[in-house]
Amino acid sequence: MGPADVEAVWRIESARIVAALTRFTGDFGLAEDAAQEAVAEALVSWPQAAPASPVGWLMATARRRAIDTIRRRAALRDRYALLATEDEVTEVSEDDADPDRIDDDVLKLMFISCHPVLSPEARVALTLRVVGGLSSEEIARAFLVSVPTVQARITRGKKTIAAAGVPFELPPAGERKQRLGGVLSVLYVIFSEGSTATSGDRLVRPDVAYEAIRLARTLAALQPAEPEVHGLLALFELTAARFPARTAPDGAPILLEDQDRRRWDFSAIRRGLAALAQASPRGLGPYGLQAAIAAVHASAPSVAATDWDRIVLLYEALGRVAPSPVVELNRAVAVAMASGPAAGLAIVDELIVTDRLPGSHLVPTVRGELLTRLGRRPEARAELELAARLCTNERERSVLLGKAAALG
Repeated sequence: MGPADVEAVWRIESARIVAALTRFTGDFGLAEDAAQEAVAEALVSWPQAAPASPVGWLMATARRRAIDTIRRRAALRDRYALLATEDEVTEVSEDDADPDRIDDDVLKLMFISCHPVLSPEARVALTLRVVGGLSSEEIARAFLVSVPTVQARITRGKKTIAAAGVPFELPPAGERKQRLGGVLSVLYVIFSEGSTATSGDRLVRPDVAYEAIRLARTLAALQPAEPEVHGLLALFELTAARFPARTAPDGAPILLEDQDRRRWDFSAIRRGLAALAQASPRGLGPYGLQAAIAAVHASAPSVAATDWDRIVLLYEALGRVAPSPVVELNRAVAVAMASGPAAGLAIVDELIVTDRLPGSHLVPTVRGELLTRLGRRPEARAELELAARLCTNERERSVLLGKAAALG
């Protein structure tokens, strides 16, 4: 077995391994460190002798590393004495990981990685590292930061969790809804970065988005009665369905009206609609409403044939349950498509007057598009050039400059 095999096993099983180790040691940081040491050892030993049970090998090796660490900590000698009385094995099966408790363990791990005591950056890094099984290098590439920056976020996060005494347990029933919202928001950030990169020379980073989808599927399996979990998964699936048609072979963006809808992933659309159906009977929250909007796009044969009136209504509902300037800007686009560019422009101008999206390239982008449709070409060009200056994604910037140049 080579490095790719180790990576594949780790990516699939990392959350279960770290979760079981955290329950075993009572120390989230120690569990994650021990698991990483086990992976490093696997990279050396597996090419020479592949284990019969790769998951069991990783679990047993990480367990021994954890015990070794506890032994070295003078303050925890008593704890080590207790743990050392348990049988130490060189090979364990998947049954030894206590599969009856593993689902709850993974869910606990998600709640720890997304704990409110952590900074937003640490939540994302820890979730991808501990629950998703990504390396520091992979996380750094995904978010265009340095590897030391990612490592520092992970280290600080584990220290913060230890200092706060965060227990390895599910939040109390009264807190669970709010804390679950924090988990969903972290997954949303990860997916959003993958679906439209905030900076760099790629519009889409599908590997990042698909990791968020994998985590959302896991969460939906663990929390089947939570409608917003299914709403988030539906949003991810329906948005990712358009990935194959969003970029040209050279990576250049393809706008929605120019996409070949035959290239959309219809299996992902079916999965998204099924997840949305699971969310709908109990009322749609913010993610479910966004998924419902994505579903309208997914079912339309073209931009012109899209039910824009329904999208306007859905954005109005979204604005009531989760008001934000971005929602209002998207509503302006939908209003422009349903009722004409002048109606949409009035909403955008109100956002500018109230300065609700300062420094964002999105407002001048939308304003430039609407002014173009109104025939106000000099104003439109100025807006698009401003948007290009503010945009940090090189692919988006090139599209904006091309549109500005076409206006003469």
